[in-house]
Amino acid sequence: MRAVVQRVTTASVTVDGETVGAIAEPGLLVLVGVTHTDTRAEARKLAAKLWGLRVLDGEKSCSDVSAPLLVISQFTLYGDARKGRRPTWQAAAPGPVAEPLVDAVAEELRALGAQVETGRFGANMKVSLVNDGPITLVLDI
Repeated sequence: MRAVVQRVTTASVTVDGETVGAIAEPGLLVLVGVTHTDTRAEARKLAAKLWGLRVLDGEKSCSDVSAPLLVISQFTLYGDARKGRRPTWQAAAPGPVAEPLVDAVAEELRALGAQVETGRFGANMKVSLVNDGPITLVLDI
């Protein structure tokens, strides 16, 4: 499982002009990619890592300050563009595998006490954010 994590002051995701998820205060925007071998165990590990990641102002974590998270599926995180000019998506898990695991990340975060907003799996989403810092990390679980 792979995630791109951005510390944000605000973030939102829209589908067909409708806002489907938003955070209006400092927190984390998390783009989540799933590969073929990922399981619920990786989702649990990623959620715990995100909840305790000390990248907010003052080296605080979301768990320290009850900061919200916006979790969005992003299969392109497993794109491979090493050869040629057209990426391949072979390492990305298909929707029936990936969707429940992206949902599991959000569920595990909620079980830890997090306020979680989400995108809409498989939709053409428009993501807006104000990156704070900027701080952007890539996590591989």
